[in-house]
Amino acid sequence: MIPMTTRTHNRLTTRKVEALDRPGRHADGGGLYLAVRDNGSKSWSFLYSLHGKRRELGLGSVRDVPLARARELAAEARQAITKGENPISPKHSKRSAGASSFAACAEHLIASLEPSWRSPIHAQQWRATLAKEAARLSPLPVDKITTEDVLAVLQPLWQTKRITADRLRARIERVLDAAKARKLIASPYENPARWRGHLDHILPRRKRLEQQHHAALPYDQVPAFLRELQAREGLGARALQLAILTAMRTGETRGARWDEIDLEGAVWVIPGERMKSGRTHRVPLSRAALAVLEPLHAARTGPFVFPGARAGTHLARAALRKALERVGVDGTVHGFRSSFRDWASETTSFPHEVCEQALAHTVGSAVERAYRRGDVFEKRRQLMEAWAEFCTAERGKVLAFQERGLPARP
Repeated sequence: MIPMTTRTHNRLTTRKVEALDRPGRHADGGGLYLAVRDNGSKSWSFLYSLHGKRRELGLGSVRDVPLARARELAAEARQAITKGENPISPKHSKRSAGASSFAACAEHLIASLEPSWRSPIHAQQWRATLAKEAARLSPLPVDKITTEDVLAVLQPLWQTKRITADRLRARIERVLDAAKARKLIASPYENPARWRGHLDHILPRRKRLEQQHHAALPYDQVPAFLRELQAREGLGARALQLAILTAMRTGETRGARWDEIDLEGAVWVIPGERMKSGRTHRVPLSRAALAVLEPLHAARTGPFVFPGARAGTHLARAALRKALERVGVDGTVHGFRSSFRDWASETTSFPHEVCEQALAHTVGSAVERAYRRGDVFEKRRQLMEAWAEFCTAERGKVLAFQERGLPARP
């Protein structure tokens, strides 16, 4: 039994529903489903097949669309299908005031984009950002949203959470553009969330700075830092060690699974869905990297190399940052990739292509990549072994650590 409640004047009775094909989705019958997400939000959707393709029509949130209205909308959609018409078409979508709310249009856009996103996290982030930060827009009809409405959402964030505000503005703009494309908003139309030529005249611009890079520790200080890190306990310190020794990104390291790692073959194969590039990447494991992994493998209790506090999760991003802060270094975790790249350029003769592929960067034009099928793995193995030998040498600069009051280890 799943309780479904809306506002007091639209109280719904408890109703038994059956799960469909994924957790959190429950059938009411006739193609109408209730989606209950991890954050507790609930929304209606109508699932149907047309011309041999399975499709989904968002009908709005439970807060805005009561059960009776959701059933009416589902019935209208079924009638359209019996006539061979697509209920998502503008002709039918205009019939529903609930379906033209900002929340409904946002859900429709997310559902249409979700199959193209490599990770389900993107959809979760979109839904969470719009539900939390743009909550006041959710019940408004998309054709009634004004610049003042958008500013009321953005201005409280603009100075204190600028990155969040930038992303939020872009997502609001895209939802409204998609609604216009579906003819839920009549032309001519000026998107109230558009930046150039509109909000840029109202909201203060970000100060023009030189290109910002992740703060990186100079490469000749990395050996001393690693000695300090190795002396510290905790999975965060071990994950940071592995990230430095392999020059991998934070997310790729935190999400590492034991079934990706071949200790005997000294290789870590990261699947494309976990890579920023979307392509599978083979990481050669140096002797120093194996020395980090082998004790963890012996004590493993689950699928993740660096398990999180909750069962079935991996280590949080903050754990690596805290490990860095405890040593007292002014830098970022991602910055160690720059440290590696500077070391490779300034102290070795390895080709540019080998160094870039070690970072899983795309090298060359599309035509060049089409003809170059290999990943220079054996050359990269030599490069990463040389980097590990440098990182574990005793010649690192300890002066910077001594100046911070940290002891230089023998």
